[in-house]
Amino acid sequence: MQKELSKIIAFCAENEVKMIDFKMTDISGRWRHLTIPIERFTDKTFSAGIGFDGSNYGFAPLEKSDMVFIPDIKTAYIDPFMKVKTLSMIGDVFSICVPDNKRFDQDPRNVAKTAEEYLIGTGIADKMMIGPEFEFYVFDDVSHSLGPKDMHFKIRGYEIQHAGGYHITPPLDALCDLRSKVALLMEERDIKVKYHHHEVGGSGQMEVEVERGGLCEMADKTMLTKYIIRNCAAEEGKTATFLPKPIWGEAGSGLHVHIQLFKKKKPIFYDEQGYSGLSNDALYFMGGILSHAASLCAFTNPSTNSYRRLIPGFEAPVTIGYATSNRSAVIRIPGYAKEPAEKRFELRSPDGTCNPYYAYAAILMAGIDGIKKKTDPKKAGFGPYDVNLYNLSCEEQAKIKKLPRKLGEAMDALEADNKYLTEGGVFPEKLIEIWLKNKRTEIDQYNRIPHPIEFSLYYDL
Repeated sequence: MQKELSKIIAFCAENEVKMIDFKMTDISGRWRHLTIPIERFTDKTFSAGIGFDGSNYGFAPLEKSDMVFIPDIKTAYIDPFMKVKTLSMIGDVFSICVPDNKRFDQDPRNVAKTAEEYLIGTGIADKMMIGPEFEFYVFDDVSHSLGPKDMHFKIRGYEIQHAGGYHITPPLDALCDLRSKVALLMEERDIKVKYHHHEVGGSGQMEVEVERGGLCEMADKTMLTKYIIRNCAAEEGKTATFLPKPIWGEAGSGLHVHIQLFKKKKPIFYDEQGYSGLSNDALYFMGGILSHAASLCAFTNPSTNSYRRLIPGFEAPVTIGYATSNRSAVIRIPGYAKEPAEKRFELRSPDGTCNPYYAYAAILMAGIDGIKKKTDPKKAGFGPYDVNLYNLSCEEQAKIKKLPRKLGEAMDALEADNKYLTEGGVFPEKLIEIWLKNKRTEIDQYNRIPHPIEFSLYYDL
């Protein structure tokens, strides 16, 4: 560690870094940060850490709220948005109440790391590779108010023909340069960008897709990507949001996740003879995800707004099933990914309101459960559905299991189905208890507030 610290100190001197910034993820999935002068950055930063109040992060009660943050030196990067030259690092949370300097079990980054360790311990594979697709909207301005006599939100942004934005070119694609700036900043920080483009939504919907990486690595990079996108938009006098359904009638924004497993650097999801070139382990992994799809939504789709996106007609999944090249299925197997190292599938239900550490870890745990139980998705009735699921008759639709329609349904599913998450101590039972309590509080708050459509439907009755 002393050698690495010396390298960082030398780097800071060479680049005239004045401040060191530490970023931590709270329980909801928001970054928090604290900053110290470069002079206070010593080897004790890594041994003793920096104390903070964990109760404000949603982790711990007041009587046990003292936490310690220890930075991960491998995540260091120059923050391009700070006027004072600042080196930023992500890190891990430790509880001083836990002996032997152990990571705090509810810390999002700890959950992701523990899930990776659990995968290795099973012997199934030693690495899950994931590749997120970041969909988001960029607006000129957003205002909102919530009061007893004034409840509104107002969005201003440029307009393209309704649902006509997919791959549209400039001048209609007015934010291409903004996306390129985002992509270059991501590349500089080792987030490999496959491509970026305008998405379907006709009011500034964007997508940036990245190359695949390890679970915790990509959760870190998900947080950094959202930070870069939001700050680049702010520098242009605009605002970016990962809200799944900010505009009624326009396409929603998802966080599609491409998934692979490797063992000793060899892909285990490929079998030339299997359905769509997938191995039994790949199919079992999908079977686990599909059998736990409802409870997974509690972590992959954890907002009330999430369920405004998961409706028919907008290329968002509604039914629980799998298929090849079918964007109406919750799991899509890309038809163009034919090589063994490229063979994968895509989970299309998650969205950007998730805490990526919890969401990616939960996906892995569901998949592992499927492999352990040899859950055949075909025998379990999940497909394959190589048809447009939106066009099925009502009778046929009724035969297919559906994703939750509301956040409360997802929370009920999590309460009833969470044993697969707690295996190996990956998701502490206390974390699930806190998550359920927090989300049900949000639902209760949501249910108490009048909605504009109620004035339209009932005001004159």
